[in-house]
Amino acid sequence: MTTAAASSPRTYQVRTYGCQMNVHDSERISGLLEQAGYVRAADADDTPDVVVFNTCAVRENADNRLYGNLGHLRPVKDKHPGMQIAVGGCLAQKDRGEIVRKAPWVDVVFGTHNIGSLPVLLERARHNAAAEVEILESLDVFPSTLPTRRESTYAGWVSISVGCNNTCTFCIVPSLRGKEKDRRPGDILSEVRALVDEGVLEVTLLGQNVNSYGVEFGDRYAFGKLLRACGDIDGLERVRFTSPHPKDFTDDVIAAMAETPNVCHSLHMPLQSGSDDVLRAMRRSYRSERYLGIIEKVRAAMPDAAITTDIIVGFPGETDADFEKTLDVVRAARFSSAFTFQYSKRPGTPAATMEGQLPKQVVQERYERLIASVEEITWAENRKLVGETVEVLVAVGEGRKDERTGRMSGRARDGRLVHFDAGSLAGQIRPGDIVHTVVTYAAPHHLNADGEPLAHRRTRAGDAAEAGRAPRTPGVLLGLPTIGAPAAAPAPTTGCAAH
Repeated sequence: MTTAAASSPRTYQVRTYGCQMNVHDSERISGLLEQAGYVRAADADDTPDVVVFNTCAVRENADNRLYGNLGHLRPVKDKHPGMQIAVGGCLAQKDRGEIVRKAPWVDVVFGTHNIGSLPVLLERARHNAAAEVEILESLDVFPSTLPTRRESTYAGWVSISVGCNNTCTFCIVPSLRGKEKDRRPGDILSEVRALVDEGVLEVTLLGQNVNSYGVEFGDRYAFGKLLRACGDIDGLERVRFTSPHPKDFTDDVIAAMAETPNVCHSLHMPLQSGSDDVLRAMRRSYRSERYLGIIEKVRAAMPDAAITTDIIVGFPGETDADFEKTLDVVRAARFSSAFTFQYSKRPGTPAATMEGQLPKQVVQERYERLIASVEEITWAENRKLVGETVEVLVAVGEGRKDERTGRMSGRARDGRLVHFDAGSLAGQIRPGDIVHTVVTYAAPHHLNADGEPLAHRRTRAGDAAEAGRAPRTPGVLLGLPTIGAPAAAPAPTTGCAAH
């Protein structure tokens, strides 16, 4: 960052921790910075002008991880005057000015409700040579009105709501993301169409509690209607959603999934516990019988449905009998995958001060038993697919061993990870293309297809990947500062467009 380079565009890097919502928020952060004139730093560049941490307050040791990374950056910043560090996301919303107190070399702290303020805050911090901390208590503008730099040419996240009206005792998200705010259906569908126009084939509808969508405007069937409306969008091949809540899961959503051809037969349905007593302590307003009833209805409508879940082990007060009930539900539900977590205290949540906090060794033993049970089931379920033909949307970064094995990887329509041999099509298949192939081997967490692909379809998403183009969706922003020379004035227009 020398004087000679002062006229060059400032570079940025975004580091993301946490859930899919954070990943999508980081796409918005990138879009905002690029609209303001910043340029993404090269992967090998360890001294970008701006480093943004988009943080999570849910995962274990989130605080230690953030402050450790900030500590590593301090000497780098000391050697590069003009470098700026910004911290956003859920941990920023929670810790606020404490971040600057613990790490005074941070320039900007912004929360979950004012992502759109980041370019202004960076410019203000540079001008004033002082840290800027801005945390709003409620949503400033709906995040999806912000410009977005998409990370994938073939798959896109679309937020349909933010915030959550539930009060689960283990979860800090409602206090950091606020009450549920729903987008209007027309705005959502316009964003989906814009992505499809850019070549995107798969869209995932996002919300903290996606199937309560419509609560804000009084339509409890709004989510099922939205799924069906996505089915009318030409060129949209796959629709997914995450995460639903069992208490709000209605039969019309099951019908919409079964009857809308581009809605994938994959469902992520968080269980958390199979014990009704623990569910009550968690303030989860369903019981195991209700949960298994939903699974039964889904499988009756879609026998090929792949159902995944979240499970917490070692919640305060969980007994051996409670844990056995969780294993019973796991065996009955036959999940294709499960995200399993050992309970850990989250300051600010009711569960953190509950009696009956369990010893680490008890939680660890139960966790290991749960993992073994889940993997036994997922492996058995995956083995049923050996010899079956699967449609794979080819992806980037899904197969850690692809370079060594010579395989490519992607997701089947039901969400399962598939590693496949390109055979005679090696060099012709691109990320974003569609391949049909036969499963030859099953493991607990993936499928292999080592024969010659049966079919390969080139797609516009594959064309974009080959050309290095990332989809961008514009936002509606007023008065953001930009870096560098102003854009050229547009050509004169006539009629209404000029007003």
